[in-house]
Order: sequence, then structure tokens, then C-alpha cells
Amino acid sequence: MARTREFDTEAVVSRAMDLFWTRGYEATSVRGLTQHLGIGQGSLYAAFGDKDGLYRAALEHYRTTLAAAALRDLEEGADARAAIRALLTERIRIAVRDDGRGCLAVNAVCERLPQDAATRRVVRDMQDATREALAEVLRAARERGEIAARHDPHTAAAFLVTFLNGLLVSSKITPDTATLEPLVEIALTALD
Repeated sequence: MARTREFDTEAVVSRAMDLFWTRGYEATSVRGLTQHLGIGQGSLYAAFGDKDGLYRAALEHYRTTLAAAALRDLEEGADARAAIRALLTERIRIAVRDDGRGCLAVNAVCERLPQDAATRRVVRDMQDATREALAEVLRAARERGEIAARHDPHTAAAFLVTFLNGLLVSSKITPDTATLEPLVEIALTALD
């Protein structure tokens, strides 16, 4: 008779996400995971297959929680510039925490690509969703005259995603909001 799982999978994935985010994939051992999560190695393998499976689950959890919340906040903003500013500055604030742990998705790209195709797909999906949400905000802003009519919303959105990726890498080098947040204002001038 199969044993029933004796732990909350979502809580385990959330805690694993934090550990991978802080340490990175390579520096996080299976033993370190089991100790941090309070589960046995057999349970980890039964639930996730292996360390890679748990890592992908952690990235997916990041996508459906933090990344999804950022997109919801972006879509709810009334003024496009204010909404984009809020998105970018909030991502900076999250990234500089814990002495600059950065962004889990950007960290994953820097550490795992080009070899890890599964990580590439998950992060690409996150970035595509961000770019599409930004493009929609920018399209509506252009129609309202909030940004220059000459801007293609998709190109401007791609620029903002690229800028955000650079900010998130920089947050690991210089984990200081006072240094990074003024850069957001310069990026927003691209919409003039």
C-alpha cells in the first residue's frame, strides 16, 4: 500500500524556492534541501523526482505567486507611468533584500542557461507574460495620449523587460535602492 504524503507540498515548494533563491541551484544540495525543508530524501524524490524537479516546481511557484502578483498590480494601475514605475521599483526592493539576492528567475538564467532547457522555458514564459502585460498597458496609454504615439507598445515593453533584467542583475552587485531607483526614472523617459 502506498504511503500518503505527510507534508504540505505547496509549503515545501515555497521554502525550497527561498533556499534556491538565496543560495542558487548549484550551492543547494539535496541534503541541504531535506534539512531545510524537514523532509526525508525519499519523500523529496517521491514528490518531485529529483532536485531538478523541485527546482522547476520552485520556479513555477515563483511565477504563479510573486511574478503573477506583479502583473496583477501592473494591470490595476490607472496611470501607465505610475504603474510601470511601481512595478520596477517593487522588483528592485525585492531584489535588494538579503544583501542582494536578486530575482529568482534572472538568477536561474544566469546560473542554469544555456544548458537547462526547462529553466529557459519557464523563465521565457514569465518574461513573455511580463512583456505582453506591459505592451497592453502601453497600448492603452498610447491611445490615451500618456506616451508618445511613435512608440510601438511591443518594442517599448521589450525594452522595459530588458531594462528590468539589467536592474535585477545590478541589484546583486549593488543591493541599494537609493542607487537603483533613480535609474527607473531615466528608463521612463524612453516613453516620452
